Amino acid sequence: MSEQHTFDNAPINWVPAIMFSVTALVALTVVPWYGFSYGYSLAAIVAYIVLTSLTELAITAGYHRLWAHNAYEAHWSVRLLFALFGAMALQNTILHWSSGHRVHHRHVDEVDLDPYSAKRGLWFSHMGWMLRHYPSGEVNFDNVKNLTKDPIVMWQYKYYVPIAVAMNVVIPIGLGLVFSDLWGMILLAGFLRIVTTHHFTFFINSIAHKWGSQPYTDENTARDNHFFAFLTFGEGYHNYHHIFQNDYRNGIKWWQWDPTKWLIKGCAMVGLARNLRVVPDFKIQRARLDMQFKRAQEKLAASANREQWSVLLEKEYEQFKAMLAEWKELQAGRYEQTRRNFQGRWQGRWEKAALRTRYQELEYSLKMQQKRLKIMMAQFAPS
Repeated sequence: MSEQHTFDNAPINWVPAIMFSVTALVALTVVPWYGFSYGYSLAAIVAYIVLTSLTELAITAGYHRLWAHNAYEAHWSVRLLFALFGAMALQNTILHWSSGHRVHHRHVDEVDLDPYSAKRGLWFSHMGWMLRHYPSGEVNFDNVKNLTKDPIVMWQYKYYVPIAVAMNVVIPIGLGLVFSDLWGMILLAGFLRIVTTHHFTFFINSIAHKWGSQPYTDENTARDNHFFAFLTFGEGYHNYHHIFQNDYRNGIKWWQWDPTKWLIKGCAMVGLARNLRVVPDFKIQRARLDMQFKRAQEKLAASANREQWSVLLEKEYEQFKAMLAEWKELQAGRYEQTRRNFQGRWQGRWEKAALRTRYQELEYSLKMQQKRLKIMMAQFAPS
């Protein structure tokens, strides 16, 4: 029996299959019909936008960056809100979601182990993986033992169904009664919100592994996609995320759309989050340069003037290796420094300042080398 045949014969997972079918059917038929026939109030439209944002941020900032990746720590009040609106998103419990996502990162693109492997097709990675009981999707909480120590996580796990029902029924109906637009709220703030929030999240598993750029690594299918970063509240910078998964940011540039990053940073500024994990800039530049050298070598191999540029490219690469070696030595010295007591207060400050200065010099050198490589690659004439 072939592997694909085994996948196709996996038993149907009826709960998500029915949920996706019903919500999608209502969103595609009843929602537009009601809009054309009766119209929607401004309150219903605003409620749809606000609740979509809250549920999406509960997934991106809560389920994903806080719990699945431990990218920062959050106050209990923030965690409680993430647990409530995460349940409203109807994407299962924090434990289930985080466990599956950690498996995805550990076994990315392995068709037998990655729960939503992009190597099994766009449909499968988008939502097909949830419609059947595939072996790769079986949950084992051994990889989320740290989360079982969080009382809010365990409270949500124990009472997930009543919490999810209350958030998805009570809030839309309550808003409908308050603003005298019951069916408008149910359809927009209820059904349409559920469907769009689902697919915004699913885009990361599917499209962000299919289309986009790979500036940091090509060892997996993850890609950076600016358009889907907008739809997914910053999660579209997926190539960066897969190589630096514990960084609380996905969009590392100030201009990159990552409201999840801004929310986390804002919480930290008012004391509701702490220990935000950030990848050193040198490591980021190193990853970018690794990819630039790889692409330069591939382009040079197909270039008519490769003899002219090969020596220069080799020289740049040797300089790159020398900077990496120095950075490793600095790191080793830095760790050694923390293991011993400083001989004096002022000497310790001086050593810290000297290390910091040299790090900055190395980071600047890497950035300059990136620019030189871009100029060099533009000169490679095709054969």
